[in-house]
Amino acid sequence: MNKVKAIVLAAALIAVSASAARAGDATGVWLRADGKTKVKFSHCGGALCGVVVWLRDKDSPAHVGQRVFYDMKPVGDSEWRGSAFNPDDGHTYSGKMALSGGALTTAGCVLGGWICKSYSWRRAN
Repeated sequence: MNKVKAIVLAAALIAVSASAARAGDATGVWLRADGKTKVKFSHCGGALCGVVVWLRDKDSPAHVGQRVFYDMKPVGDSEWRGSAFNPDDGHTYSGKMALSGGALTTAGCVLGGWICKSYSWRRAN
């Protein structure tokens, strides 16, 4: 009976550690909540970078292949800070990202993070 308990416990620990590893993983393709943009986050050095991979509005100031998040370095288990480029106004802002479950929130900030504009994202299929 102890052997069975040990196997069940080991399987449970493997499942928990696999889901915990995924919890802090923002890599992949994300769709913005308004459905207008998909960005692919991938590793670039010791950070994450995000590149536009799809646009619903072909007349958008953004373009496919444009890097809009860069140098996003981890500051916690599911948080990153770096830079965010806004194609609408052509400015680069201090950026931050937070992952919670299946939702990603990104923000571009000014004045040392006092004023931020946030966007919500969900994983794209």
